[in-house]
Amino acid sequence: MSGWGEVVSCMPMTISIMPGLYRTTRPLVGHEEQFPANVLVYVGNRNDGGRFVVRPGRNTKNRWFWGDPVTPLEDATWAATLYALPREGFYTLPEPLEFEAGGRWPTNAIVQLGYDGLGRAILFVAEDREDEARNVLEFATVGQRIEDTLLKRLVWAPILPVPASPVSPRGFLN
Repeated sequence: MSGWGEVVSCMPMTISIMPGLYRTTRPLVGHEEQFPANVLVYVGNRNDGGRFVVRPGRNTKNRWFWGDPVTPLEDATWAATLYALPREGFYTLPEPLEFEAGGRWPTNAIVQLGYDGLGRAILFVAEDREDEARNVLEFATVGQRIEDTLLKRLVWAPILPVPASPVSPRGFLN
C-alpha cells in the first residue's frame, strides 16, 4: 500500500521473458479470441526492441513456422504467466518410453520434438528404413504425445544442419 509522500513509479513493467516457444496459461486481455488459454505461441523481438507474440502459421516436417500478423506484447503480467517450452528439434530419450498399446522406444532413442496447436509436446521417433537406399534417418509423421515431466528431461541432440549445397564433400560445414 502506498503511503502519503512515497514515490510511486508510473513506468510500465518491462517484458522480461526471452524469445521462444510458450504455452499460454490464460487469455491475453483484449485478444482473447486470438490468444486464449492453452495454445502454442512464439514470443519474438520487434525491430524497436520490444517483444511480439504470434500463433503458429503452418507445420512442415513436424516444425511450426510463424508469420503475420504478430501482436505487440505489452502486458508484462500476462507474459509472466506464459509456460516456457523447449525449442523444437532433435533430442534423445532419458529413459525408455513404453506404450499402452504395445511397443517401446529405448533409452537414447533419437526423437524429434514438436508441438500441437495447444502447446502439447509430441515426439516423432527416428526410423532407419531397410528399404531406403540412402544412409538417412526418417522421422515418423505421426507422433506420441508426452507429459511435461518427460518434456523437461529430454536431452538435446545436436544434429548438424547441412544446406542444400554443402560446402564440403564430407558433410562438414566450414
